[in-house]
Amino acid sequence: MTVDSNEFNLLGHKPALFVLFFTEMWERFSYYGMRAIFVLFLTSTFAEGGWEWSNERALALLGTYTSLVYVTPVIGGWIADKFTGYQKAVALGALIMTLGHASMALDTETTLYIGVGFLIIGNGLFKPNITSIVSGLYDKFPERKDGAYTIFYMGVNSGGFIGVLLCGFLGENLSWSWGFGLAGIFMMLGMLQFWFGRSIFGKVGAEPIKNIDVSNAIEKNTETLIQEKIPGYVQRDRYVVVGILAFFVVFFWAAFEQASGSMTIFANNFTQRILGGNSALIFKIVDTLITIVPLGIITWVLLKLFQQTFKKISLSNIVLGISFLSVWAIALWKLSVILPQDTTEIPASWFLILNSLFIITLAPLFSKVWESKYNPSATVKFALGMILLGIGFGMLAWGASTIPQGAKTASVSLIWLVIAYLLHTMGELCLSPVGLSYVSKLVPAKKIGVMFGIWYLAIAIGNKLAGFVGSYIDIIVEQYSMSAFFLIFTIIPCLAGVILIIITPKMKKMMHGIH
Repeated sequence: MTVDSNEFNLLGHKPALFVLFFTEMWERFSYYGMRAIFVLFLTSTFAEGGWEWSNERALALLGTYTSLVYVTPVIGGWIADKFTGYQKAVALGALIMTLGHASMALDTETTLYIGVGFLIIGNGLFKPNITSIVSGLYDKFPERKDGAYTIFYMGVNSGGFIGVLLCGFLGENLSWSWGFGLAGIFMMLGMLQFWFGRSIFGKVGAEPIKNIDVSNAIEKNTETLIQEKIPGYVQRDRYVVVGILAFFVVFFWAAFEQASGSMTIFANNFTQRILGGNSALIFKIVDTLITIVPLGIITWVLLKLFQQTFKKISLSNIVLGISFLSVWAIALWKLSVILPQDTTEIPASWFLILNSLFIITLAPLFSKVWESKYNPSATVKFALGMILLGIGFGMLAWGASTIPQGAKTASVSLIWLVIAYLLHTMGELCLSPVGLSYVSKLVPAKKIGVMFGIWYLAIAIGNKLAGFVGSYIDIIVEQYSMSAFFLIFTIIPCLAGVILIIITPKMKKMMHGIH
């Protein structure tokens, strides 16, 4: 297919993709910023402003919340397909989530549960439908979808990075309410930026599927038309492939989502976080670099977007500019507080930055590989993701082997968490954005919203399992060891990866030409 170079004039992709990039970035800022301090807030002492919940209770609530925010997209995708269209659903979801974050900032148990409820509902409308807009933008260019989703996923993790960086700092140094409140402010700004910039998407997602004129079908790409007219058994096989991949996704996220649960507890109670002398100096240099450099890169992308779109969506760009000026102001204030200190205590939430930082660093490389001749099949990518995840937990198990059975605290080197997050991130890049892309290619256009919802349902089950298994951390450490706890998440993902490699030939055959 001939590609109009003017249509892909922003870093090799459509400018509209980067409007979605920044919209998703602010939503993930809010989501991950809040999650970074959620368990720490619930389990910290009353003197520290927390509620002194047990680890078991806090992790159980985290698991329930993180699972339900992936259940509601099944309903949200259906609502958008039938009634609102993707664009209105995204904006409404963002508004509801803004109210949720504001409610949580009020710091009462009632408003906590109300806020969590709003976040769950808002996510349901937002999450599947912004992904569907990305799919719609690239319907005529299926060969570019893997790269587009990886760039989009970089926006996801840019938001996660900035959110953890700033919400974590405010929550642990000012008050938990400041951390939760900041998440709400940027969710609101993200909503406004999206709504004022929606004209750049054209007709993509503007109307529900049932209201799209039949003549628009002519504009669909050949692959989509074929998908809707292929023999039933072929499409059935492709649905089976999506189902099998979704099954393995459950196990991936059950392990991966220990990050904001048991791994945060490990960072808080079992990791050496107080640094002095040269160690403190090295950390300050690293912290300064990982604050300034990624923000600088994202700001550069922002300026590129302004050059391409300011005349068309000026109000959206202005809101986006105000958002970034605010981020820079808070980030520089954070550094001004930390740098003069002789010793440094690393916040437990800081380690969650590493996942997003590694995503920002490695996503362009993975995107290039997936677009090259070395691009492996979906199941091989999934298998690599599983195995890398398992090895990461293996590193934690090794690092935790010196912790005595039943210990409540320890001072394990922070290098083990750094290595684990690096390996986990590489595994995530092999699996998560690629999974979204394959769903969009294996499923007919009219089923995209619902199927993305079902995909997120698999992630929901994984998140609930993460909270359920993670809530046994104290029991397992007491009866066995911390190392044994992490070995659970070493063995299962590696075994799943091996199974995926074995079934790869059969899976490729069932895709019927989709690569």
